[in-house]
Amino acid sequence: MRMRNKPWAKEKMMEYPQYVIQNPEEHRGKWKELFEKEAPLHIEIGTGKGRFITEMAKAHPDTNFIGIELSDNVLVSALDRLIEAEVPNLKLLNVNAKNLPQYFEEGEVDRIYLNFSDPWPKTRHEKRRLTYKDFLALYESILKPNGEIHFKTDNQGLFEYSLVSFSHYGLLLNYVSLDLHNSGMEGNIMTEYEEKFSNKGNRIYRCEAQFPDGQRA
Repeated sequence: MRMRNKPWAKEKMMEYPQYVIQNPEEHRGKWKELFEKEAPLHIEIGTGKGRFITEMAKAHPDTNFIGIELSDNVLVSALDRLIEAEVPNLKLLNVNAKNLPQYFEEGEVDRIYLNFSDPWPKTRHEKRRLTYKDFLALYESILKPNGEIHFKTDNQGLFEYSLVSFSHYGLLLNYVSLDLHNSGMEGNIMTEYEEKFSNKGNRIYRCEAQFPDGQRA
């Protein structure tokens, strides 16, 4: 689906520097200073319109969250949610996930969420998938030892690919669900896409993968 261009999006985000952090590289290694209290740091890559990350921040006030989204046309919707919610434990970044080590130092992040990422189904686009080995190396570089990736998608092909990618990289698969909404899992917070696809009858796939302690070179 093509996203409507919002030429005013960047200007609006600049008006709320307390929510959309400008020059995030200046906070590398010091993110805890931007939040009201020191707490574990969880980030979502591809936060979209912000439903998941905002509701997670509400549900888990003892965790700090950062939502990362490359498209300013999309992130401005997440900003609107955050303005309304007024949760102190959530910040937003309008940056490219390829540059994560520029914004977070080694071991600064406790958990990464990947929700309904673009499946990039063509083989020649494999390197663009957020569960490709090069991205896993980026995640490992900023996660604490034993840090986790929580991954959800409705795309069976991407899910199968990701399980193999995780396993080949050496991650531990702590949880795998082939039908999340019929799994009995409690506390699941849906994204906009998750609700849309689930209402169409699509199965939702979810896994929790963990980097083993001591793997980092």
